[in-house]
Amino acid sequence: MLTKRQLEKYSDVLLWGLKTARKGRFKRNDIILVRFDPAAVKLAETLQGKLLDMGMHPVLRQGLTPVMEHNFYGKSNNRQLVFIAPGQKELLNSLNGNIYLRAPESLTHLSDIDPKRIGKAAVASKPLREILQKRENSRMFGWTLCTLPTMELAKQAKLSEKEYTNQVIKACYLDKVDPVRAWKTIYKDAMAVKKWMNSMEVRYFHIESESMDLKVVPGKQRKWIGISGHNIPSFEIFLSPDWRGTEGVYYANQPSFRSGNYVEGVRLVFKKGSVVEIKAKKGRDFVVKQLAMDKGASRVGEFSLTDKRFSRINRFMANTLYDENYGGRYGNCHLAAGDSYADTFEGDPARLTKERKRKLGFNDSALHWDLVNTEKKTVTAYLNNGKKTVVYENGMFRY
Repeated sequence: MLTKRQLEKYSDVLLWGLKTARKGRFKRNDIILVRFDPAAVKLAETLQGKLLDMGMHPVLRQGLTPVMEHNFYGKSNNRQLVFIAPGQKELLNSLNGNIYLRAPESLTHLSDIDPKRIGKAAVASKPLREILQKRENSRMFGWTLCTLPTMELAKQAKLSEKEYTNQVIKACYLDKVDPVRAWKTIYKDAMAVKKWMNSMEVRYFHIESESMDLKVVPGKQRKWIGISGHNIPSFEIFLSPDWRGTEGVYYANQPSFRSGNYVEGVRLVFKKGSVVEIKAKKGRDFVVKQLAMDKGASRVGEFSLTDKRFSRINRFMANTLYDENYGGRYGNCHLAAGDSYADTFEGDPARLTKERKRKLGFNDSALHWDLVNTEKKTVTAYLNNGKKTVVYENGMFRY
């Protein structure tokens, strides 16, 4: 769906994202894992060539087809479900970069699989993710990812293939002569927003919309981060709050596809930091099982805001990467149930031990599920000095 020239531009943007996302510098002979869905092979080929030209060692790994993935979750016994292949940990312990090219050919092929089986596999692979988190916190590793248009995505988003592809082109600035330059400008503008948000000493944020009335406590030693190169595209600015302070009602008016399941109209009620009530217009049973995946799955791991001046996405895309960065008329906020991000810690993330994370209220879970609200909303910061200020309104930060 993308032309050869557009794939070249996409590769350049991804490499900018990879370099920007890593806190340390890349050098020749670094090992870069390129994971790609079968439908993304053309972009993988383009990236491989560019990485070789840079003197890197690209390691290419094709992902599972929908049939293979269904076979795994449907046929595996308990031992097979949690099996970690020999060499996996060794590879991850040597990686300097990871680029994931998503191009799903089905979004519903796991709809008949018990979510508990998917959750069990996710919990088993959590130590692998922790290896990469530790390397990233030590400046030895960086990652980015993207999504390519497919017929399935267009179908589920109720768009034509051309309409869907055009949204990807616009969102990633591939219609610009120099898209990397455009991303550098967005990156610079976002720095000003983050600096402003981080200059305030906030006791809690109050999020209000037609369907929401939520209190989020940022917690001690937190900082707002985002637009860091990790996701292409990404326009969100976020932090991992102290989960213990979450109170009230959150509502995701935007639908979501996850693990082959479709959910819509998810309403969560929080009390003392945990979900105590779950409602959904569609897919409630799946939501209940996801939020019971482990102890931290029913707690908040992330709170995010997207400024509509950055994002050119104005359609539902049936893809979390795009939907959590929706711009549209009122921007969006999203809340992630589950795992938190250590890099929102104000200090050195490498020194953030599990015990310290626990004391500061960083959540820990095998789940991380972004649930998006695109309603008109107001976000008010209640400051430690007793004053309050509106920080987000009509889809924009008020800096």
